[in-house]
Amino acid sequence: MDLGSNHIIAGKADGAENVIRVKATTEGFPGETNFSVICEDGSFFSFNAKYAREPEMLNIEMKDFLENEDTSDFSHTRMNIYFRELGNESPLLVKLIMRSIYKNNDRKVRHLGSKRFGIQFLIKGIYTYNGMLYVHTQTKNSSNVPFDTDFIKFKIVDKKVPKRTAIQETVLDAVRSYNEVIEIAGKSTVRTVYALPKFTIPDDKLLLVELYEKNGGRHQVIRVENADIVNAEVINELKIK
Repeated sequence: MDLGSNHIIAGKADGAENVIRVKATTEGFPGETNFSVICEDGSFFSFNAKYAREPEMLNIEMKDFLENEDTSDFSHTRMNIYFRELGNESPLLVKLIMRSIYKNNDRKVRHLGSKRFGIQFLIKGIYTYNGMLYVHTQTKNSSNVPFDTDFIKFKIVDKKVPKRTAIQETVLDAVRSYNEVIEIAGKSTVRTVYALPKFTIPDDKLLLVELYEKNGGRHQVIRVENADIVNAEVINELKIK
């Protein structure tokens, strides 16, 4: 959020991550100012604002601008912003790819999984496009007790670690996720797509995908070999819906 002057203030609404509240600091401030908003998908919008005792519009839906070219009674422009953690990839395309993987729900991988304590944690597919990897996971809770996720971690570790040797590990941070659910209710299944920077694994190392339960011990671990990464399914941009 970027504000053009101190005549207006803005901030996230209490209890919401996707709502911004904008209001005037001075009643009847003269002339016009502006403010800009950058959305998670990289869309950049700029608005002109002037004081009105009774505004014609109280609520603005950012998603409406993606579907409607009408500028209504205020001006706005839309550009695409690139985030450093996504490299040269468009945030909007990353979101479309993750959504497409989620909607298609293909089972491309059948040998990567973990099942303990009534929890089944699977990797259904590993995909690649333009220097990024997409990992499609599924967590099935067959028990009656909800599974509260503490965190999911992707890390590269040594295959064999001699005794009394410090464990060397490299943690990979997911830069985006689609449909990440914290609480997996009893007798339910949740699927999530994670976007990761592209990487390869030396032959003497492997990728561990760890799912940890908050205040519980039903943790899950999946071991992924370099061959699984190298053989990631290449995404055809033309088929992304």
